[in-house]
Amino acid sequence: MELILKTNNESSIAKIIALAKKLNITIEQRGKVVESEKEELGKRILNFKAKETSSFGDAVEWQRNERQDRNLPFSK
Repeated sequence: MELILKTNNESSIAKIIALAKKLNITIEQRGKVVESEKEELGKRILNFKAKETSSFGDAVEWQRNERQDRNLPFSK
């Protein structure tokens, strides 16, 4: 049987773990993300720089080529 418990209260988790150990129940802890790891990940995402140029080319140039037969209201 599997039981999933979720809480942000560290003391509650500590009590549950202590009780589980007394009852000889195995415990697996998954998905625990420490705040500093979240911050680090956020910084890495925001500061991402591609190592190579995009294989898709220039998006603005593609738009101009695709829509050159149409007059768009903001293109003049």
